Amino acid sequence: MQNLNNKKILIATGGTGGHINPALAVAGYIREHFPQSKILFVGTAVKMEAQLVPNAGFDFTTIDIQGFSRDLNLTGLKTNVQTVVKLLKSEARAKKIISDFNPDVVLGFGGYVSGPVLRMACKMGIPCAIHEQNAFPGVTNKSLAKKVECVMLTYKDAEKYIKPKNPCVITGLPVRGEMIAADRDISRAELKVDDRPLVLSMGGSLGSKVLNEAVTELIAQRYEKKNCYFLHATGKNGVGMFDTIKNEKGIDLEANPHIMLREYINDMDRCMSAADLLICRAGASTLSEIEALGKPSILVPYPYAAENHQYFNAMSLVNKGAAIIIEDKDLTPERLISEVDELLANPEKLREMGENARKGAILDATDRIVECVGNICK
Repeated sequence: MQNLNNKKILIATGGTGGHINPALAVAGYIREHFPQSKILFVGTAVKMEAQLVPNAGFDFTTIDIQGFSRDLNLTGLKTNVQTVVKLLKSEARAKKIISDFNPDVVLGFGGYVSGPVLRMACKMGIPCAIHEQNAFPGVTNKSLAKKVECVMLTYKDAEKYIKPKNPCVITGLPVRGEMIAADRDISRAELKVDDRPLVLSMGGSLGSKVLNEAVTELIAQRYEKKNCYFLHATGKNGVGMFDTIKNEKGIDLEANPHIMLREYINDMDRCMSAADLLICRAGASTLSEIEALGKPSILVPYPYAAENHQYFNAMSLVNKGAAIIIEDKDLTPERLISEVDELLANPEKLREMGENARKGAILDATDRIVECVGNICK
């Protein structure tokens, strides 16, 4: 791997944790192994990156940019006029940032901010690379793929949707070290879980109404058998599920310790490693963790994700025999109960799905990404 010490690396990303966290993982790796390197992040002042990046100890600067609205009304029209104005201004801002920092290489990890920064860097003759987290590439990355020196992909499935200048490199998506190192037996002991199956379910930090409702019925239908554990995260907007379980379903949580409800899971490495079956959305980071741990899953893709990319992410596991997909519109309590019952009654099927998931894991994704950066660095 080429030495990146004394190199200046500009990283453009923002919007969601799915874009920002992989970029931070790569930046952290470079900082640890090449301490003389200089790293500058570019993002917006109003999204998650404005907090996450400085908190991680990296220099951060901003561009004022936003996406287009799909609403066909006056508000949507006004938003799109503002977006066009910001896009025009962003080109000059990107040029100033690049000129002032004078990077040796520019990396894009997705989000609206990647577009103007990477396009300007390419115009200025600076080596550029992009990383696409999802199985169906976003509009920005599909456009940039024709210009940059290196296109890095999490899923090989994404390759057929883009036309890169150079052949794509399959790098996978960085997975946190503590997730890879998590031990199932230790995690189950810490959660006070015996040898009964543990079903872990979650719908994201805000929660999913349809998933919360289906899991409520799943728990109500199965809890008296006491032949499995349920650990469910309601999300911020789903905390009413606590009252529903207690008052409407008549379930005393204190008397049924095999049912564990939380608003949020802040020890995901412990909970995922302990689980025998996951029920969740299909964000790229979550699926990479599922693969790293070799877990079978029932995936309910978030239908409003850009370009419906979570559906394509989920299908990448389904096609390997590692997961079952239930689209959001098809998720009913009856369907979920049926799928869970069938899987829990078939431990061999669960084991096979878990093995198929593990076969798709790329555990050295960060190393692969940094190697690509070194290969194009001027």
